[in-house]
Amino acid sequence: MQVKESLNEGLKRGYQFTLPAAELAATVDAKLKEAQPEVEMKGFRKGKVPMAMLKKQFGPRILGEAMQDAIDGALRDHLESSGDRPATQPKVEMVNGDGWKEGDDVVVNVSYEKLPEIPEVDLTTLSLEKLTVPAGEEAITEALANLAKSSQAFEERRKGSKAKEGDQVVIDFKGFVDGEAFEGGEAEDYPLVLGSNSFIPGFEDQLVGTKADDEVKVEVSFPEEYGAPHLAGKAATFECKVKSVKAPKEAEIDDELAKKYGAEDLDGLKKQIAERLEAEYAGAARAVMKRSLLDQLDEKVKFDLPESLVEAEASQIAHQLWHEENPEVHDHNHGSIEPTEEHKTLAERRVRLGLLLAEIGQKAEVTVTDQEMTQAVLRAARQYPGQERQFFEFIQQNQGAQQQLRAPIFEDKVVDHIAEQAKVEEKTVSKEELEKAVEALDEL
Repeated sequence: MQVKESLNEGLKRGYQFTLPAAELAATVDAKLKEAQPEVEMKGFRKGKVPMAMLKKQFGPRILGEAMQDAIDGALRDHLESSGDRPATQPKVEMVNGDGWKEGDDVVVNVSYEKLPEIPEVDLTTLSLEKLTVPAGEEAITEALANLAKSSQAFEERRKGSKAKEGDQVVIDFKGFVDGEAFEGGEAEDYPLVLGSNSFIPGFEDQLVGTKADDEVKVEVSFPEEYGAPHLAGKAATFECKVKSVKAPKEAEIDDELAKKYGAEDLDGLKKQIAERLEAEYAGAARAVMKRSLLDQLDEKVKFDLPESLVEAEASQIAHQLWHEENPEVHDHNHGSIEPTEEHKTLAERRVRLGLLLAEIGQKAEVTVTDQEMTQAVLRAARQYPGQERQFFEFIQQNQGAQQQLRAPIFEDKVVDHIAEQAKVEEKTVSKEELEKAVEALDEL
């Protein structure tokens, strides 16, 4: 195999591989001779089929295999000898492929962008702040109040009181469409919180101001996108009887409330809340520190980037942002989305940092364990209730999906490794200061 360089520009590489016809023919003959002892054919004893007949019957297939093996082997040998690591799958094109015939040399053009050499970075020169926020009494009290509100009960209002938004009315109701009762449109002693928007739009509004023992006809229309097609968009009448009106009453912040949330007493619940709050603060503080770390790396390390990776990343960013701006579109049946300069700038940063973190992680022998992958799969599977088994099978069979789960774990472990080498100063701040730091992340 002869190899001739045709392009050497930045990270772009091009080569022309030539496989002489005689070399290819010798390979085919060798493969046929190797197979000959096991070949059986009508009219011949096993292993005695003439070479000419073998070549006629099996030659074209073996010729194709020999060509592919030779090209793959030459490319593999070239990458090993050159040390090049292609950024994407190398492009292989046969010259005059349409006009090629047996007996001609095989000539292919191979092109790719190689990954750049990543410069060393002294991680000890990085300076990071690790923000810590203690869970103060005010935050714990606020969290307790929210728990009490979500655990609210309802108590009977004084007889004759009119229902207000936020009250609970206990009702019997029966629904009719076109004068006929419909399945699922009837219930007794149903507790409905007015303003909860748990019923058809407009239903709860017509019960505001009612009193116990009132009988009301509620006129509404089912939404066009209603789950039951036979009711979607239809006008309906609900005959309702109000049996009681109850006012909301927040739960007392006491040991009984604590027990509802799995704590032994109120002090135990406060401790749980403090631990949860501090875990949330730590997660937010880590995001702030990670951004600072990435910003410093992006500033310190510059190198050429493969255009193919940047273009692919810019297209992905543009596509993702377009869908965020057009949430009503759930499929991909839309026109092409051209990346802007802003998208390309962000893509360059992501590609640069991605390659740098991969290099640092590789040198530090950072790996993602099977246990970490299993936990990631289980977390992701929770997003598909009832379809967990299908999700597990999809992940097992899809290397790309596995990589999507593995990549953020690997990145976080590399970030932790870098932080261990950097100068880290712990700084205690208020909840409000941490919130401002987190908000600033979206502004960059």
